[in-house]
Amino acid sequence: MAKRRWAPHEDQYLQDRCDDMSIHEIAKTLNRSLNAVQTRKTKLGLTGRRRPWTDADKNFLSENKELSDKTLAAELGRSVDEVSAMRWRLAGGHKHPHWTQDEEEYLQDRWGKASISAIAKKLGRSVVAVKCHATKLGLGGVLLSGDYITLSQLICAVTGSQKTYSYKPESWMKKRGLPVHTKCVESGRFRVVYLDEFWAWAEQNRSFLDFSKMEPLILGKEPEWVAQQRRIDTISGANQRKDPWTPFEDQRLRYLLKQHKYTWAEMARDIGRSEGAIQRRCRDLGLKDRPIRESATPWTAEQLQTLADMIRQGCSYSMIGDACGGRSEKAVRGVVFQKYHTENADKVRAMLGDGPWGTGAPEPTVKSEKHKETVRKPMARLCGLLLTIRNSMDFGEYWQKDMCQHWDAIRGCTMHCTDCDSCTSFQRIRPQYCRMCGGEFLERVEWTYCPKCRAMRKKQAQKKYAILASRQERRAV
Repeated sequence: MAKRRWAPHEDQYLQDRCDDMSIHEIAKTLNRSLNAVQTRKTKLGLTGRRRPWTDADKNFLSENKELSDKTLAAELGRSVDEVSAMRWRLAGGHKHPHWTQDEEEYLQDRWGKASISAIAKKLGRSVVAVKCHATKLGLGGVLLSGDYITLSQLICAVTGSQKTYSYKPESWMKKRGLPVHTKCVESGRFRVVYLDEFWAWAEQNRSFLDFSKMEPLILGKEPEWVAQQRRIDTISGANQRKDPWTPFEDQRLRYLLKQHKYTWAEMARDIGRSEGAIQRRCRDLGLKDRPIRESATPWTAEQLQTLADMIRQGCSYSMIGDACGGRSEKAVRGVVFQKYHTENADKVRAMLGDGPWGTGAPEPTVKSEKHKETVRKPMARLCGLLLTIRNSMDFGEYWQKDMCQHWDAIRGCTMHCTDCDSCTSFQRIRPQYCRMCGGEFLERVEWTYCPKCRAMRKKQAQKKYAILASRQERRAV
């Protein structure tokens, strides 16, 4: 685009109006750019001349103190430096008043607790002024001056690891409810945790955390229970190592398995690993041998009370097993799950409270007790009875079911046919012959004896067992 030359009348207009009008107004009147007008002023030697301040301009500055220098400069048609200098002069040499003692005390008290913008709004100052004065007072960073700590710093302090991008945030926050707050610092957002809320959460999840990896007093003053929990975790960690397996440990594991005389608990104490770690190592190495079964001994009332007390103290299941007569960790987990329907020691501790063993246990349901034999067998019988009743009803489409070999009283048609008319797998029940009486009988399941002979043999066996049992009782007396 070709540049338009300056005409004599434009130069004269610029010389006459440069003191009264702003560059924006002159550029708009002459239909030229701001750079073109500024460059022409420099060539004509008009840059040193400044438009004098009128009383109206000064009154406008005094009435609009809340506006920024840039906004005032655009309204008055002056540069930002001119407006800033005049505001400084009108304020008696200071554009903003000196900080009072009350303002400094408020800044020191709220620094790190409230956002910088909130402090600036309360004091009627700019964010930059608040930050500069906080630096002069030596208050440090915002995130380092409150009674909180960032989530990343907390994870590093508690776990002793620098990896904060792992599964820990989700496990702590979503699954166990760690109270996390979001704090805004200028344009950044940070997740912070208040220390008092963290200690209250940590006390409820002491079995989940490992305080042996946490340096003492790294977060300041600690509750009284933390020192005891750190000692318990240290002992538990010393008894059960979690580092990679060594060739010597693998050789020792193979040797103990070949002896066929050690239980899971005894092997765990010998190698210094948890029972779960030994089971996993056996699978990884492809070992076929397994430890012997531990003899099932009933739990006494004293052992159950010891179990409750040690759970309240935050002990691990392996330590509880050693204190309860050398039981395995799996046995302890089993009795806990059988009573409270969970193996989570923190949840059990919350349900226990200060009461004896069994306090706060949930009411048993059929679903929770279905693994027990006393519940499983009656439920199986009930289901079989209901299916038998259903299949014994008059099914018009299965009119040959009493003669077909592929019909089951519980499952129905074993060939999965919809009716007997379209069935191509019909097979008549084959006759069988009793080995004892030689009689013929019809049953779908293959038998050696007929129903009558089976009932007779059963009565003979019962009579025989009764006679033998009475003889043994006589000999014992």
